[in-house]
Order: sequence, then C-alpha cells, then structure tokens
Amino acid sequence: QVHLVESGGDLVQPGGSLRLSCAASGSIFELVSMAWYRRARGNERELVTRLISGSDPAYAESVKGRFTIARDSAKNTAYLQMDNLKPEDTAIYYCHAVIRDYERRGNVYWGQGTQVTVSS
Repeated sequence: QVHLVESGGDLVQPGGSLRLSCAASGSIFELVSMAWYRRARGNERELVTRLISGSDPAYAESVKGRFTIARDSAKNTAYLQMDNLKPEDTAIYYCHAVIRDYERRGNVYWGQGTQVTVSS
C-alpha cells in the first residue's frame, strides 16, 4: 500500500509564492512519475506539471516560467514551487504518482488535495 500526503497549500497574495510538497510512503520500489493536477471551482481537473524519471518536466502553458517541479528521490517526495501566483491559480492541487511496488506492479495514486487560494 502506498500513501501520498500533500502539504503547503495556503492563502497568498497575487505575486506571492508557495511551495507544495507531496510525500510518498509505503511499498515503493520505483517512483515512475510524479505530477501535480489542479481543479478550480466549476472546472475540470487539469494537469499542471509532470516529471517522469529520466525525462525533462512538462508544464501547462498557463504556468510555464512560474512553476517548477522537483523531486527528492531519497525522500520519495515531490515539490511544486509556485512563483508569481495569480488569482486564476486558485484551486485544489492534487499530487499524482505512478509507483512500482516490489513485485514490479505499477499503480496510480492520488493525494488528498491541498487548497491554494490567491487573493488580495
């Protein structure tokens, strides 16, 4: 069993910064990929950024140049650094991971979500 625990969501003013964390724990042989999605009120969930092992990260056009995904493999933790935040970034942010267990089975996991609100 694997668990993803997110943290770092908060209320921030436009132009401010936040860093989200997503820690994976449990039966983890390999973190194949980690990603961040978000869902704003009234909208569908959208991919913000994805980091696949051995590849460059990919970003949604709306966050390029402002958001950065990083991973600490030793801690099985992913981070989302969000700079120059805008009101339209307000959403619940979800961590997503593809993890291979010790029996080499790959599964998809989601975090519980963390609220980011950008408002003055």
